Parts: sequence; structure tokens; C-alpha cells
Amino acid sequence: MTRRKIQYWVIPPEADFEFVASMENVLETYALPYDPRLPVLCMDEQPVQLTKEIRVPIAATKNHPRRPDYEYERAGTACIFMFTEPLAGWREVTVRQRRTKIDWAKEMARLLLGRYADAERVILVCDNLNTHTMGAFYEAFPAAQARDLVRRIQFCFTPKHGSWLNISENELSSLTRQCINGRRFPTVQVLGKETAAWSQHSNDTQRSVDWQFTINDARTKLMSLYPNS
Repeated sequence: MTRRKIQYWVIPPEADFEFVASMENVLETYALPYDPRLPVLCMDEQPVQLTKEIRVPIAATKNHPRRPDYEYERAGTACIFMFTEPLAGWREVTVRQRRTKIDWAKEMARLLLGRYADAERVILVCDNLNTHTMGAFYEAFPAAQARDLVRRIQFCFTPKHGSWLNISENELSSLTRQCINGRRFPTVQVLGKETAAWSQHSNDTQRSVDWQFTINDARTKLMSLYPNS
């Protein structure tokens, strides 16, 4: 029996008005010059399976890598929240047990009242998940506080099947490859400590994100997406 290689891909729809409109809105947002009063912030999430060792791993030696046992114990799940400000060359990872509307709203409030306390508004690039809503703030905070937070966010949603347009998804991919793959994290606290170290190292060593795909590029290279092309 011959096995064929399969590569999973995000396939965008053809001739879709809504996809094109959302895509160009995101690309136009990425083309804005840096403005600390109106920063562009990208965010994305990723679930992680927590696992515990059931036997003490064999320590690494000069001739052998660290050798954990192939068996492990499941220890629940966690959710990574990735926040990226492309033009500032800044990213931050936080970890929560869940990713409910309240979890998301509290993470956003923390940034709005902390790092972005002096910003007039934050342009938020994210996917159109049912937890990323204005109503989430009203679920998490009293109405007056929720309104103050909501009016300081300008949502910019990526289109369905267009997650590649979210810079935070690229950052999550790097985090997964460089920090998470091949490792076991027994608790939310351990996962949070390790991912925080990764984001700090990345901030110390990387510059701003150089996003080069523009609206003109999209209209040339992705013509099949445009219904009237």
C-alpha cells in the first residue's frame, strides 16, 4: 500500500466579499505607522495539555540527552494567551486554566490598565471567536468599568479561514517550536514560568515584526479571492 504525504493547509474561500473586506482591513491596519496613542495589538490563544512524569527521568550526560519515560499522567489542560505589538517588537505570554469570555476580558483589562494605560485606544487584531466580544467585559466587570474598557478597544477581526493574517499566530508557532514541543508541563504555574521566560528572551533579542504583505500584494497574488477580478 502506497502512503501519500498530506500537508494540512488553511484554504481560503474563492470569490468571497466578506473574506476580502476583513483581509484588507487587517492589512491596512498593519500598514499604519507606529503611534503610542493608538497601538496595534494582536492576540491569539492556544490550548495546551498538561502532563506529569510518573517516573523520574534519567538526567542528561555527555553522551546521552535527558531521557524521560514514555508514559505520563494527564494533568488537565491550560490555555496560552499570546499578545503581540508588532511595531514595538513586544510580545507577552500569559497562561490560564481556561479561555472563557471572562478570562479573555480580564487579560485585556490588565493590558488596557497597565501597558496601555496612556493610550487613547488600542486597535486589537484577533479572530472572530465567540469569546472576543464587547459583552465579555460586561460579564467580567461592573457596567461602568466595562464601558470604560470597551470604548478603548477598536476591534479588527481576521476573516474566517484567514488566521494566517494574525501576527500573534506566527508568534504562537515560534513559541510552540522553541519552548513547548517535546516537553511536559505538570501545572499552569510551570507552563507560565517557562513561556514567560521565552517571551522575555524574545523581547530582549528581537526587533519589530517586519510584515511585508500589503493590500496591493493581496490584489495581485490572491486574485481568486476577489469576486470582481
